[in-house]
Amino acid sequence: MDEFAALSDSTRREIVTLLADADRRAGDIAAQFDVTPPAVSQHLKVLREAKLVKVERRGRERVYSLDLEGLAAMEAWVEQTRAKWN
Repeated sequence: MDEFAALSDSTRREIVTLLADADRRAGDIAAQFDVTPPAVSQHLKVLREAKLVKVERRGRERVYSLDLEGLAAMEAWVEQTRAKWN
């Protein structure tokens, strides 16, 4: 799944917005939504596969942060598209 497809879902966009503010534990992310923790886990999986977020194990916890690689790919596409209009 590409970066844009991953962001087609509003919950995933909200997760990315949360992570733009600060790294967060999986449980803290799940607590922000009115869906089950397994549903949030699936959203995080899609975002990881699209390289929009990354996860780091810290002891028993998983801490999520933005993955700049995926964001850079999106930004590059936008810039290339914009350049065609100029």
